[in-house]
Amino acid sequence: MKYTNGFWAMREGIEPAYAIEYAGHVLRGKELTVYLPAKHIADRGDPMNIPMLTVTLSSPLEGIIKVSAVHHAGAAVRGPFAQITAGNPQVVIQETEEEICYQSGDLRAVIDKRPNHYRLSFYDDGRFLTESGYHNLAYMQDHSTGRKYMIEQHLIDVDEYVYGLGERFTPFVKNGQTVEMWNEDGGTASEIAYKNIPFHITNKGYGVLVDHVGDVAYEIASEKVERVQFGVEGESLEYYFISGGSPMKTVEKYTELTGRPALPPAWSFGLWLTTSFKPHYDEETTSGYIEEMARRKIPLHVFHFDAYWMDVLEWCNYTWDSNVTADPKGMLERYHEKGLHICVWINPYIAQKSYLFAEGKEKGYLLKWTDGGVWQTDLWQPGMAVIDFTNPAACTWLQEKLKILTDMGVDSFKTDFAERIPVKDVVWYDGSDPVKMHNYYSVLYNRTVFSLLERERGEGDAVVFARSSSVGGQQFPVHWGGDCSASYVSMAETLRGGLSLSLSGYGFWSHDISGFEQTATPDLYKRWCQFGLLSSHSRLHGADSLRVPWQFDEEACEILKEFVNLKCRLMPYLYGMAVQSHKYGRPVLRPMFLEFPGDHGCDTLDRQYMLGDALLAAPIFKESGEVDYYLPKGRWINLITGEKKEGGGWQKEVHDYHSLPLLVRENRIIPMGKNETDPAYDYSEGVTLVLSEFTDGGCAMAEIPDTDGEIVMKVRAKREGDEIVVEVEGEGNYSIKNLGSGAVRAF
Repeated sequence: MKYTNGFWAMREGIEPAYAIEYAGHVLRGKELTVYLPAKHIADRGDPMNIPMLTVTLSSPLEGIIKVSAVHHAGAAVRGPFAQITAGNPQVVIQETEEEICYQSGDLRAVIDKRPNHYRLSFYDDGRFLTESGYHNLAYMQDHSTGRKYMIEQHLIDVDEYVYGLGERFTPFVKNGQTVEMWNEDGGTASEIAYKNIPFHITNKGYGVLVDHVGDVAYEIASEKVERVQFGVEGESLEYYFISGGSPMKTVEKYTELTGRPALPPAWSFGLWLTTSFKPHYDEETTSGYIEEMARRKIPLHVFHFDAYWMDVLEWCNYTWDSNVTADPKGMLERYHEKGLHICVWINPYIAQKSYLFAEGKEKGYLLKWTDGGVWQTDLWQPGMAVIDFTNPAACTWLQEKLKILTDMGVDSFKTDFAERIPVKDVVWYDGSDPVKMHNYYSVLYNRTVFSLLERERGEGDAVVFARSSSVGGQQFPVHWGGDCSASYVSMAETLRGGLSLSLSGYGFWSHDISGFEQTATPDLYKRWCQFGLLSSHSRLHGADSLRVPWQFDEEACEILKEFVNLKCRLMPYLYGMAVQSHKYGRPVLRPMFLEFPGDHGCDTLDRQYMLGDALLAAPIFKESGEVDYYLPKGRWINLITGEKKEGGGWQKEVHDYHSLPLLVRENRIIPMGKNETDPAYDYSEGVTLVLSEFTDGGCAMAEIPDTDGEIVMKVRAKREGDEIVVEVEGEGNYSIKNLGSGAVRAF
């Protein structure tokens, strides 16, 4: 939302009250409260009839400073609130004649005390990061609407780029954009998004989380081109300023604050095939597709039943439609015998025709109008209602219905929708603010389903396939990119969404291979298969037809098989990266600047990514097979072709469908398994330790987990003169493949 009309004037009806100068402070334990009148106090009469802003600094964790800015402190503030981890960090507060310094770890917030000079500056280990100063922190009244807002503005440096804010399909660099935090079902081709996270990060290495799960409004180098502006409606604004010293360390600190992703089961990294949205779901039809995949020796690991496994007009009743199967338990047993895991589609809406509607209404489990009646709409399903997850009994109620399905053999749920949550004239069971609940509802929904799977299947074997999310939702993987289209443009916007989402701590992400809407050309299908199998999770899904490869051409079957085989062989490496995501919050799919901070060639890249810390992937977005990608400095080797490259600039190549730029970074070890048909196996048994090019004195380490995420083998390698010395600890057996130069000595 914009408040000004150019540099000098305000928009009509807007009255600002800016923090102008320091007027005293109070210390309460580890909290520093500073008083900031909206006018310079020159004589005794000046304090009359003016607003004052109050800013409190505190620290929940080392390297994180919370800034709480308030106009009228007596205003009511309702939840929901994102769950935040708080520790007991050491805080140092120092004062001089001209400033007060508040320090947590290496992060310092410095307040200028000089008259008429309010400024809040942030430093990391002495390095200036950003500041809020003249006419930045403000309370805004819009007299045309009666609404009131709190806003903050941080300085953007000359070469600084802003990223993140959830899964956004607009340009990866957010400079110049207006962004609203409001979950909507809009596909991947617009500025609206399914997963809005009010956390941005910059290439200077710091991040800012606004502590508000509702409609935070951003103007990023848009209203004021030298500022990131963010604001909320109301009398107060709180945000966490986070600095880990580098972009990756800041993402780690963000996930320490808001929650680390659970570790998905290894089987979930395999190939998922769905019924798609509209085709027939009966066992004869679905078994035919499964058997044809097996006949063509294309490994398949998860079979998903989409919406029509339930009777139409009854979404959701969480009950099998008899037209699909009269024996669901037997059908699922037969699929399990084929080595498949089973996922089924659900959403949190209850159609009036569903038998659950009357039950939910009677027990008070559905969202209500303010007059006490059940909120209903005809959008999506006739007379549908919304489960009220602020009511613990409603959460248990849904879990009881889903347990019937897990008992008969369902392994996972696709937790679709949860964006169409009303805000007008509704009341939640726990009295939550409807505007804030609009986005945060998705977290409660996914938490409810995920916790059931953890309880029923065991911790470490739970996975959902979620579309919408908010702050903290990364704890309940996996998330997918929503409804994309069958085009290269949509494939590229899908990748941008995944890159943006990863910066909000989402370690595991997927997308509809070849596009949900329309049907891809054989060319696009094959290129998207490459990209899809080089994502953490891989799913064939569409609207009107099953995305099985033989419906495109015979070569598509060959390409899909090759890249499923490759992903299965890469699982010792990929699951090691998954364990890092679970332990530290590092995403599996990573924007280039996250791995190469300080390389300005990486700052704007959005058509390539790092898959973990060692592999660079550049999907191909042209029918010609041409691809342009940037290689940071160093020596790189294509894992598929063996071709060596010297980094430090742009590369231009042409690839057939059997390859793409998939390059191993120098001084890295890629553990590759011997199993090319199953993602879940003993990764340390017969593992091949693939060595990249090692520089003089270069060293590397790799950890190989088992399928429970426990590290069972550690590998270290170091170049010593003409030799690469490899040391292996742990159980298992291995061989070594050296892609680079030099002899290898192992012990």
